[in-house]
Amino acid sequence: MSTRRDFLNLTVAATAVGALASSASAQAPAAGPGRPIPPAGGDALRLVTFAPDGSSAPKLGVVRSDGRVIDLSRASVPGFDPARMVSLIEAGPAALDAVRRAAAAGDGPQVETVRLLAPIPAPTRNIYAVGWNYLEHFAEGQAVRGTNMEYPAHPVFFTKGVNTVNGPYDPIPYDPEVSTAIDWEVELAVIIGTGGRNIKEADAMSHVFGYSVINDTTARDMQIKLHGGQWFKGKSLDGYGPIGPWIVPASDLDPSNLHLLTRVNGVVKQDASTQQMYFKVPRIIAELSHGLTLVPGDIIATGTPPGIGNARKPPEFLKPGDIMETEIVGLGTLRNVIQAVPV
Repeated sequence: MSTRRDFLNLTVAATAVGALASSASAQAPAAGPGRPIPPAGGDALRLVTFAPDGSSAPKLGVVRSDGRVIDLSRASVPGFDPARMVSLIEAGPAALDAVRRAAAAGDGPQVETVRLLAPIPAPTRNIYAVGWNYLEHFAEGQAVRGTNMEYPAHPVFFTKGVNTVNGPYDPIPYDPEVSTAIDWEVELAVIIGTGGRNIKEADAMSHVFGYSVINDTTARDMQIKLHGGQWFKGKSLDGYGPIGPWIVPASDLDPSNLHLLTRVNGVVKQDASTQQMYFKVPRIIAELSHGLTLVPGDIIATGTPPGIGNARKPPEFLKPGDIMETEIVGLGTLRNVIQAVPV
């Protein structure tokens, strides 16, 4: 496991978003790694954590619709630590308004010349996640398991370890001694802004800071065959949670009908809408916070639609050299190469 962790540490030191692997660059689309994919309307605020180069410490920034990255540490926006996204989240609406003004007035490099990290690169708490939140995904899983369960009356929760967090354009490690059944799961990520416990469903949306794209990448062999069939370990391998490329504030995006897509080597594998979510965002927050305190910066992955590799006939899994693209139209796109861990 130390080799796997070392592999991820090496990727953090990479100098260019576009240089993931030579096999990836040969298949790179026009809107490749680092290049902004504007949200609908083009005026949503896109909050990023970025490194100007491979040796620089992470900074907070805004990616404007013209592709410029505004460095908030140079914009003299008061009230929060310009190196920590959670600090901005905790600072509240006034700080976010100041960021909007700074983004409109500032200037900076093109986004493809910097390295975008996960918006919250090192969360202090596990990622919360919802299982079986799309009826067709539940059904495809039933077919694989050969069971006839009733659909749960309440959301099914699990967590992903903090070291799953990976950058929006960084490689996902492939170690055959750990797993050879790596699967994809596009999901909408909800970022909590105002913490709370026993949050009422009617009040839940006021606790949301914003949204991002996450792939709940999963080691199916480990999830299904090992550790008693529980989900935590198979979903918590290092690097198995690419997220980003930015956070869009809740005021700038309606999460109720977003188009979700997963592509592997350009082929669409998942294609659905958040409209199909069985438990909507307010219900998820209300049930998760029942007796459990949520804090600013908590990340909630809201479930994946049908189309996973494990449910295909025959099953399909990611292998070294594959390019996994995770997109929520109008929000952003992740692009991760599956890369073999050095022996």
